[in-house]
Amino acid sequence: MLAFSLPSHAETLASALAKAYQYNQDLNASRAQLRATDENVTQARAGLRPRLSATSSASATRSQTTFGDDISTQDARQMSIGGGIQLDQTLFDGFQTPNNVSAAEAQVRASQFNLANTEQNILSDAATAYMNVLRDRQIAALRRQNLSFLQEQVRSARARFEVGEGTRTDVSQAEAEQALATALLNSALSQVAASEATYFNVIGDAPENLQPGKLPASLPNSVAQAYDVSQREHPAILATLASVDAASFQVKVAEGALLPTVSLQGRVNDTYSLNDSDGGNLPGVRDSGPQVTTQNQVSATVGAQISIPIYQGGAATSRIRQQKEVLGQRRIEVDGTRDQVRAAVATAWAQLKAARANIQGYTAQVRAAQLALNGVIEERNVGQRTTLDVLDAQGDVITAQILLVGSQRDEVVAGYALLSAMGRLSGGRLALAGPTYNPNDHYIEVEDKWYGLRTPDGR
Repeated sequence: MLAFSLPSHAETLASALAKAYQYNQDLNASRAQLRATDENVTQARAGLRPRLSATSSASATRSQTTFGDDISTQDARQMSIGGGIQLDQTLFDGFQTPNNVSAAEAQVRASQFNLANTEQNILSDAATAYMNVLRDRQIAALRRQNLSFLQEQVRSARARFEVGEGTRTDVSQAEAEQALATALLNSALSQVAASEATYFNVIGDAPENLQPGKLPASLPNSVAQAYDVSQREHPAILATLASVDAASFQVKVAEGALLPTVSLQGRVNDTYSLNDSDGGNLPGVRDSGPQVTTQNQVSATVGAQISIPIYQGGAATSRIRQQKEVLGQRRIEVDGTRDQVRAAVATAWAQLKAARANIQGYTAQVRAAQLALNGVIEERNVGQRTTLDVLDAQGDVITAQILLVGSQRDEVVAGYALLSAMGRLSGGRLALAGPTYNPNDHYIEVEDKWYGLRTPDGR
């Protein structure tokens, strides 16, 4: 038999981000929400489009007339069937429809920027989830190595105790550290499972053989540059600015309710009637028998209507004041969003600088702690150190290694957080594998669509 060893699939941070970009449920739900928002433009345009409706009717009437003292009766029956077409066309509505269209277009722009912001958050979460799994797996591996080292120390302490070179205290100290290392390893494995679950939720796939994460390209050289870029390009700020535009158009829509409205109506009706009458038996009149007559009537009506509002109970003016307050709220939100973005940039920049400094410090600490451990072990072997000294030195090594792993994770996460705070963490800028979602594709398909039940994707 021949055994073939297949290499396990290696997952990189870029491929994980590409999966999150394509398959994350929250991101795809936001895309669907944006596609629904696109339809508001078409609905707003319908305000000045013709409305055509068809009507039909059918009726049957029977009447009976008695003359004198039940001497004679006249029986008449009438059946009619009619149909028509009615056209309603608004010619002027106080500029409400054009302003509604402009407001809907501004809302679409705001939703597109909100989608871009959601995309940034998802990619940042994906990078964090990736690095968390990588960190926690490395910590678990370090905990496992530490447990193996302590198991060897327990065996060595027992061997020295048996030959009289050590004490029972040395054995107990080593066993205590071994038990603690076992508990810490179990906790680390539990944290790995939790991080892997978060990874699956964000990225949509189970983590395989994860490769070391790398910092994103095109990071700023200074925090001032990051501030400048974020204030110009961050989608959250651009979304609030688009919301200000939408609110300003809504003020104009409310003001349009005070202007006249001009509309045109046209109607064509065709009615077919069937009359059946029986003359009855009148005194001195010969009974002529049943008489059947038909009638077909076609009518056409065209009219124009002008409606001039005079007083509407204060509702129209109240809506105008209300929309002005909403506009003021949107302008205040712009300033608040700018401050939030600036704070996010400052935080991410500080975390990145701290992580880089910590990596240098912890790398030196790991190297020094390892040298110290090797020296303590040699000194313990010649009787100049105790088992407790070795255990303390090993604790310093494992602590420094865990801190180094955490700092390496923090550097990559802070780099992606900084790119997100600047507004430049997107699938297009990262050049992720797979197709790039363009929200304008759907908008162009539906913005001026006059009819149809199917969505652009065929549903």
